[in-house]
Amino acid sequence: MTKPLAEKIALVTGASRGIGYATALALAQAGAHVIAVARTVGGLEELDDAIQAAGGTATLVPLDLTDHDGIARLALVLDDRYGHLDILVANAGQLGPVTPVPHVEVKEFDTLMQVNVTANLQLLRCFDALLRRADAGRVVFVSSGAAHAGRAYRGPYAISKAALEAMARTYAAETVTTPMRVNVCNPGPTRTKMRAALMPGEDPKTVQPPEEAAAAIVSLCLPGFQETGRLFDLRAGRLLHYNPPD
Repeated sequence: MTKPLAEKIALVTGASRGIGYATALALAQAGAHVIAVARTVGGLEELDDAIQAAGGTATLVPLDLTDHDGIARLALVLDDRYGHLDILVANAGQLGPVTPVPHVEVKEFDTLMQVNVTANLQLLRCFDALLRRADAGRVVFVSSGAAHAGRAYRGPYAISKAALEAMARTYAAETVTTPMRVNVCNPGPTRTKMRAALMPGEDPKTVQPPEEAAAAIVSLCLPGFQETGRLFDLRAGRLLHYNPPD
């Protein structure tokens, strides 16, 4: 039986743990060859073992996404090896400082924006041509309900995710006449290391495992999925349409 993503090339950032790990494994199980990008070599090696055990294949790329030249070099390597990129899952992110907005150190804020926003801009700059060459290029940005909630003390993270969503919507509008589809996924409360740092007293069993978020993200990567410029809210279980363009 042919797998839905057989012969597809999928790049996942933040693939060494949490939602990125689960998504990379799910994409491999669906037949894609996964380009797994993360800073943590040990986590990538564990992912590779899991993918191989599932009968899939992966290429491990230890890379800090603030290394813009490194992202550019990776794009050149993939261009030379494959000539295109079918799927980009932009998942990597940081929580940043949890503090009142007036207390946020500018240096800490800049570091957070570099990871959560600027790195994703560089991914689009470097991989746009490869995605456009795919028969059905798919881009999924992993966001958060924080982008819309405005909760106290979570300002930096919320600001970065709101900016990420604006970038995604804009890119979707710019590619709407192509076969590419660009969407955002809000996975909701998920059992991750970041969640544990934010909610140290929470019982992890009360929130969903990352595999549930991964399944939703993979569904947005399928060639048959035709919506673009949408926000998929996993808790609501549906696509939420942003405001229509003016």
